[in-house]
Amino acid sequence: MKNNFISKIHHRLFFSAFPPKKPRYAVTKLACCFLAFIATNSVATSPIQQVNPDELPRLWQLVDYHDISHPVIGRKGMVVSQKRLASEVGADILRQGGNAVDAAVAVGFALSVVLPRAGNLAGGGFMLVHLADKKKTIAIDYRETAPAAAFKDIFLDEYGYPIVNKSLKTLSASGVPGTVAGLHYALKNYGSMSWSEVIKPAEKLARKGIIVDDDMARFFYKEQMFLSVNAETCRVFLKANCQPYLAGDVWIQTDLANSLAYLREQGKSGFYQGEIAKKIVAAMEHGDGLITAKDLADYSVNEEAPIRGTFNGFEILTMPPPSSGGVHLIQMLNMFETLDLENIQQGSAALIHLQTEIFKRAYADRSSFLGDPAFVKVPSKGLTSKTYAKELSKNIKRNKITPSSEIKAGEPSKYESPDT
Repeated sequence: MKNNFISKIHHRLFFSAFPPKKPRYAVTKLACCFLAFIATNSVATSPIQQVNPDELPRLWQLVDYHDISHPVIGRKGMVVSQKRLASEVGADILRQGGNAVDAAVAVGFALSVVLPRAGNLAGGGFMLVHLADKKKTIAIDYRETAPAAAFKDIFLDEYGYPIVNKSLKTLSASGVPGTVAGLHYALKNYGSMSWSEVIKPAEKLARKGIIVDDDMARFFYKEQMFLSVNAETCRVFLKANCQPYLAGDVWIQTDLANSLAYLREQGKSGFYQGEIAKKIVAAMEHGDGLITAKDLADYSVNEEAPIRGTFNGFEILTMPPPSSGGVHLIQMLNMFETLDLENIQQGSAALIHLQTEIFKRAYADRSSFLGDPAFVKVPSKGLTSKTYAKELSKNIKRNKITPSSEIKAGEPSKYESPDT
């Protein structure tokens, strides 16, 4: 089977290294699910490797600048996040001699300043870290957890119907934050720089102020009504009289800068047991939230083995549950491998049709089988089985749409090992 929509590029095309600064571990690649990705190589002084001539046709096919979407290639390291200012923080860390984890942690804190709607300290995330010297990849789970007082039907009314916005815009929807604990865990175990060094850039951004871009201005405008309901959110996130910041305005976040300075001095305990914890609990008690001091003190980070799969001879490593993305990424790639993609071009209607058919089947399984392994059994081995993928994709046709009403969850448990 020939797949024209994916071009294989040998890993050596991409990265040489920034020299690690007294690394606890040599780190070459890291995919971090709080929107940061950093990649370096463990050999700092080796010259840039020459591209194998046999790889050039595939490289040229991949880097097609006539295509609206094309990859960026770097040979000494790369930092990617949703905001340029955060990415620049990570790149500066690499230039200072930090390793990939140092850069990722610094990016994580910077995102709390420049992307507060998603990159904040009160959220959570996932991280993959590859240890080059050990030839080992680990997955760090620091997603939010439900407070101890939460229960199954907390967002339903007495008739079993969802209460509007209760699961979205109330304090009772807040999970116990994992970001600070997760970034601390990653840095302590796999970084090389100090806690203070990786927090300082974010603190500086918050105290000096950032220029509001169009994306952020749109968010403030869209959420103005919600943010203006509470006097404190109005004070922190809006201008005088609860007016939204506009593109080009300078937004100074003194409270966040002070919190980052406090964390820099007190460490993780400052968030989960110190003054910040006390303020979180006070806000919860005032606003009918569920998080208690014990919830914060009991929060812990989990380190797991990644989900593994292959695609066209390449090994894919990604996050295990409670992330649903990793399992179903492997599942969808497995289904792609079963299809005849001869003469199907990237971005064509034919490819989009096949992608849609695959996504529908994968998401039917996601709705039925994915959850937190601490509470439910997730048939990860079955869902990522290539034999199961063949079963799911056997009715996918190039010229026919399968109605969503006809797509049901499969039976991945049949493809589980009896020992799992």
